[in-house]
Amino acid sequence: MTDLSFRALFLGAYLLLISACTDSSPVFHETERPLRLSDWQLFSVDVSELAPSESSVVFRPNNPLFTDYAHKLRTLWIPQGLQADIIDSEISYPVGTVISKTFYYPRASGTALLKIADSGLQKINLDENQLLETRLLVRKSDGWDAFPYVWNDEQSEAFLRVAGASKPISLSGQDSAEPSNFTYFVPNENQCAGCHTTVHPDGDMHPLGAILSQLNVAVSESELSNSSPLEQMVARGWISDVEDFPRSESWQDPSASLEDRALAYLNMQCGHCHNPQGAADTSGLILDSSQTLAINRGVCKPPVAAGGGAGDLRYAIVPGHPEESILLYRMRSDKPDEMMPELGRSLIHDEGIDLISRWIEEMPGSC
Repeated sequence: MTDLSFRALFLGAYLLLISACTDSSPVFHETERPLRLSDWQLFSVDVSELAPSESSVVFRPNNPLFTDYAHKLRTLWIPQGLQADIIDSEISYPVGTVISKTFYYPRASGTALLKIADSGLQKINLDENQLLETRLLVRKSDGWDAFPYVWNDEQSEAFLRVAGASKPISLSGQDSAEPSNFTYFVPNENQCAGCHTTVHPDGDMHPLGAILSQLNVAVSESELSNSSPLEQMVARGWISDVEDFPRSESWQDPSASLEDRALAYLNMQCGHCHNPQGAADTSGLILDSSQTLAINRGVCKPPVAAGGGAGDLRYAIVPGHPEESILLYRMRSDKPDEMMPELGRSLIHDEGIDLISRWIEEMPGSC
């Protein structure tokens, strides 16, 4: 018996114990497109709390996407009696699987919201946080389908908005005197496919965070849940135990090497487009985990399709000189025709820029 299956055995017993007093199980809609998020029964909502169904697994991937410093509560649910397969070291989810991601900000005084680190809540206190949206990725018989839901001001219900939405946000850091005022964008259905379809133009959508390497999370005893998402999935019978799950380095792990952290960051933030078959393949800049050649990752590589977004700079990455690197120039920009990623942000990710800057600064060689 592996260590994973041993821990999963006890976790499974616990899950059976609480099953008698769980809330209503989620509901899979094969043909309908519910206008209300509550029709999926993924959460219970009252005046003070949003809580995921006990039938779901709450998870955090090793490398969460940056979305204007929004916090995220992610859940995964597979209908009872069904199991995901492991094919080519990846999860193939059964029809009926529902993955959710709820975006919210901690609330400060007045109308301002807080720019602080995501603490990974298992439930959301509605007196202390402001809900924005919940995105669903649903595995149907003909593939994955995306559903963007926007929460009302009362935080009592979220409604389907296939055309997306926008909301003005005032975001205050704990140490900053002036708040950041920007427009938060909820993507429309086509924009969901822009990130979740990594093979263009005719590929299918698929999860980015709920994959083996991102769900295999190192968990400490001090965390709210001392079992990883994969252990919980094994305990629920959603996947079979295997000897060795792949694991991605986390860009937020200070014990990992600077290069591993930088590559993990670029893989998650950029690799869904910048891969050999992705929407940005014409750029020749490959930022997923498939490349080992430095020039393919951008080192001393001149731009091919950046246009004015190159900022009159010569190379994607100039070793030792982040200020001369197009990659950093585009990460630092908030102009629609320059910034990267193109979708999913209005603000600049300071921590990501610091990480990639230090990586380039310590990179040996020259162009």
